[in-house]
Amino acid sequence: MSIVVAYKYAANPQDTTVGSDGVVDWSRAKAAVSEYDPVAIQVARTVADAKGEELVGISVGDAQVSSSMAKKAALSRGFDRALVVADDAVRDLNATAVAGALAALVRKVEGANILLTGDSSIDESAKMMSALVAGYLGWPCFQEVSAVEANGDGWTITQATASGTRTISIEGPVVVAVTTDAATVKVPGMKDVLQAGKKPMDTVALADLGVEPISVEVTGRLRPVAQERKKEILSGDDAAVKLVEALRSAGVL
Repeated sequence: MSIVVAYKYAANPQDTTVGSDGVVDWSRAKAAVSEYDPVAIQVARTVADAKGEELVGISVGDAQVSSSMAKKAALSRGFDRALVVADDAVRDLNATAVAGALAALVRKVEGANILLTGDSSIDESAKMMSALVAGYLGWPCFQEVSAVEANGDGWTITQATASGTRTISIEGPVVVAVTTDAATVKVPGMKDVLQAGKKPMDTVALADLGVEPISVEVTGRLRPVAQERKKEILSGDDAAVKLVEALRSAGVL
């Protein structure tokens, strides 16, 4: 059995700039392991150690994903090895096609029966990749998972809900997206980084995965329309009462 984590080597939006036309300039954004993925890796590392199993990282990205810097950044987090697609053609793929490629990588990991992902990716934050990959694999998917434990041939997971948490036992393979506070992330030290450089990272050609590209054409971009504000100032001893009445009349309360 192998524990698998999907991670993303992505540009940080904090390094971007937005032009007057609303287009985001990513040219100066530095790439790193997506902010929420280390939590998933830490949870998976704990599960793998408890079961004595291998922890495998998978990623689909452009050519830099297999660079020495990207490899050390990912594998120093606790992976035993990695399996990646590193192809600049990935830049033209939408989320659905990327999910298909990730699912194909999971199938190449012998004995894989659980895939963990972060809560979302730092660049797009769509929170749908776990569900898309699960759809390709035909596995059940649970999001907002705060804990994962092995249970025989299945898993016991703790999932956050609107009313609290619930514990679910499931047999067979599963995809889980963990919450941002599911584990305390260990910061890699120099020893971890040096060891990561010696760990195996295998690359798979995108063409070998049989992923069908899905064409998406951006037909235009518009800035959000700024709403007109009333600019009303309420004063006097009964200002609070007036505010409540104004909010009620506006349908806010």
